[in-house]
Amino acid sequence: MKIYWSGDSKNIIGAKVRALRLEKKWSQHDLATKVQLLGCECSDLTILRIEKGDRFVPDYEVKALAMVFNVSYESLLDD
Repeated sequence: MKIYWSGDSKNIIGAKVRALRLEKKWSQHDLATKVQLLGCECSDLTILRIEKGDRFVPDYEVKALAMVFNVSYESLLDD
């Protein structure tokens, strides 16, 4: 597992996850449900903490989020 840390935040994908979620007009619950269907444990609180940068996001969750949003995982990780 690789952990990405930008210094101020525990992840570098939170803002992109929030933007993509809002673009699709999904609630945090909607996104959590879609991630769960890919086999990852996820809740509304998990999504909230990711978006706020309060939670590390393991590489397998980055991959699941990319799949849900139909984007490359590299695009989530780009600054």
